[in-house]
Amino acid sequence: MEKTKTINFMAKSSRHRRVEQGVIAVLIACSTLAIFTTIGIIASLIFEAIQFFKFIPITDFLFGLNWSPQTAIREDQIGSGGSFGVLPLITGTFLISAVAMALATPLGLFSAIYLAEYAGPKVRAYIKPLLEILAGIPTVVYGFFAALVIAPFIRMTGSEIGLEVASESALAAGIAMGVMITPLISSLSDDVINSVPQALRDASLGLGATHAETVAKVVLPAALPGIAGSLLLATSRAIGETMIVVMAAGLAAQLTLNPLQAVTTITVQIVTLLTGDQEFDSAKTLSAFALGLMLFLVTLCLNAIAHQIVRHYREQYD
Repeated sequence: MEKTKTINFMAKSSRHRRVEQGVIAVLIACSTLAIFTTIGIIASLIFEAIQFFKFIPITDFLFGLNWSPQTAIREDQIGSGGSFGVLPLITGTFLISAVAMALATPLGLFSAIYLAEYAGPKVRAYIKPLLEILAGIPTVVYGFFAALVIAPFIRMTGSEIGLEVASESALAAGIAMGVMITPLISSLSDDVINSVPQALRDASLGLGATHAETVAKVVLPAALPGIAGSLLLATSRAIGETMIVVMAAGLAAQLTLNPLQAVTTITVQIVTLLTGDQEFDSAKTLSAFALGLMLFLVTLCLNAIAHQIVRHYREQYD
C-alpha cells in the first residue's frame, strides 16, 4: 500500500514537472518571439532608411529647412529632386505635443491629486468613470471637435484681438490632443499616488503638517517616479497621434514656432507618403522609413530620460 502511494506521488510529481517545463517553454517562446519581432521592426527601418540615404544625403535630411517630397515623382520634372529636410516636421511635432502637454499636465495631475487625496468615495465613483469615458472616445471624434469647434473659436477670438490665425493651427490640434491625453495622465497618476504607503502620510500628519503640506512635500515627491513615467507616456502618445493633426493642424510643413500657424508632424507625413500604390524604389516612398526611424529614436530617447528620472528618485525615496 505504501509502495503504491509512493509510486502515485512520484507519477504526479513527474506530471507536474512536465507541465511546469511546458509552461516555461511557452513563456520562453513568447519572449523570444517578442524580441525577434522588435529586432525585425528595427532592422527593416534601418535597411530601408539606408536605401533612402543613398538618394538623399543624411545631412540634407537632418538639417534641411524644407520638406516637399511631392516634387520627387519623375526625373524629367523641374525640381524633381525634392526637398527632404526633416526640421519642419520635428518642429511641428514638438510644437503640437508641447501645447498638448501644457494643457494636459496640470489638468491630469490636479485631477489625480483631487481624486486620490480629497474626493470622497461617492464623488470619486462619479468623476473617475467620466474621465475614463474621455479615454474611450475615438481620436477621429477629437479631430472633428477640433476642426469644427476649437479651430473656428480660436480663429474668431484671434481676429477680434487683431491676431492672424490660420484656419488650421497647431494650437487647435494641441488643445484637442491635450483633452485626449488628460485621462491617461490622470488615471496613471491616481494609481501612483494611491500606491504611496499610508504610513508616510500618517508620519507627516503626526509631525503637525497639514493635509496640503503632506500632499505637496511627502506624497508627490514619493510618487514622482510614477508621475514622471505617466507624463513621458502621455508625451509619446501625443507625438504618435495622427488623425487629430490631419484634421486640425493641416499638412503644411512649415518651420515655425507660432502655434497659430498650420503645421504637420512626422506621423502625418508617414501616412501621407505610404497612402495609395507606391513603389519602394524612390526617395519619396523610402523617406517614410527614414521618418519612422527618426520617430523611433525620439521615443527611445524619451524612454531613456524617463528611466533615468525613475532611477534617480527611486534611490532617493526607497
